[in-house]
Amino acid sequence: MTGLSTLPTTAEQARHALLLLGAPAAPRLVADVHAALFDGDLSVPGLAALLRDRSSGLCPALDQDLFPVRGLVALADWPLERRIVTPAGRRADALAMVIRVAGFVAMRPGAGLAAHRLLRALAEDVPHGVEASDLAEAARAALTSPELVSAVAAEEPARAAALARAATLPRSQQLFGLPHVPHQRGPA
Repeated sequence: MTGLSTLPTTAEQARHALLLLGAPAAPRLVADVHAALFDGDLSVPGLAALLRDRSSGLCPALDQDLFPVRGLVALADWPLERRIVTPAGRRADALAMVIRVAGFVAMRPGAGLAAHRLLRALAEDVPHGVEASDLAEAARAALTSPELVSAVAAEEPARAAALARAATLPRSQQLFGLPHVPHQRGPA
């Protein structure tokens, strides 16, 4: 008897969820999205193991100083500008994720209870999302709010500077960030 499985690998499962989300996300969200919308057994520990395996196709998101952002996973083949996160950019990405997931669920007439639970959980992070009749529309309104649009625009120079710095780095550091250097004490 062979041990063939029709389930995608852990890396493929993570890729499916991240492609739907469209931006770096917390491993818990990636696992929850996959569990609710796709077949498989993706877990947070499985994602953690993939992040340690530099050949998995996953990498951490990077902050504007090009250090890995703890708790955010991205696809290694995404362009660097998509993998660099800033506070307002991260908020905008989270709202865009809600729009994408809600649209995906809406296109699936047989979406199960798990998909609707996922939408309820995502609604908690959208202004007026819990009471909204259309979660995607509530997320769009928050995404286009003048406050968020101006905050994202204000971060653009820092993002551009980070991209320029990253262009000079080797590919491994563009993917996995700059190593943290322990604080060195000066002479006493």
